[in-house]
Amino acid sequence: MTDQNYYDTLGLDETSSFEEIQEAKDRLMNECGDDRKKMDAIEAAYDAILMERLRLRQEGKIKVPDRIRFAEEVPEKPAPKSSGEDISRPAWMSGLLDTPSRNDVLLPAGVFGILAIVSLAAPSLALAVGVGAAIYFLNRKEYRFWRAILLTILGLSAGLTLGILLGQILGPQGAAMSGASSDAVVQSVAAIVTMIVLWAISSFLR
Repeated sequence: MTDQNYYDTLGLDETSSFEEIQEAKDRLMNECGDDRKKMDAIEAAYDAILMERLRLRQEGKIKVPDRIRFAEEVPEKPAPKSSGEDISRPAWMSGLLDTPSRNDVLLPAGVFGILAIVSLAAPSLALAVGVGAAIYFLNRKEYRFWRAILLTILGLSAGLTLGILLGQILGPQGAAMSGASSDAVVQSVAAIVTMIVLWAISSFLR
């Protein structure tokens, strides 16, 4: 069939718009009922006209609306979004935060957990060992020794400050329950809180 025959099949001519072509196709398909032969002819005519329009568009002779899609044109699929794309972090934060593996979290957790228990009897010893452990765990990530010392000192200061405040609140009750002095309870609570802070720093900072 020639191009004109395809237009005749749909009852159109070459000046028909894309909307008119689509409407003619839909209308004729509805009128066909179950006549498979007529439906195939209408589909063939419709496809042939669109292919001809595509060729003319590629030659720059006509402009085809962007919403028109042809059989050989594969619609572009949007790039899949990764889980991290929605979360944008400043450069300084990306250089400071770490994404540790399971072992990088559990090993320090075990060490500082033991030291937290030691803090109940010997808080000064636990703090001394905890500082060394924090420096070790931080330094082994990127071998930046002085940075590891700085982060450990900051963690030690924050942990002791928070721990002393918490110990002063819990001191009287802890002393009544354990029979120890209030000062001893404050020291133990401060050491335990510091172990938690040092664990967090050595696990999630670099």
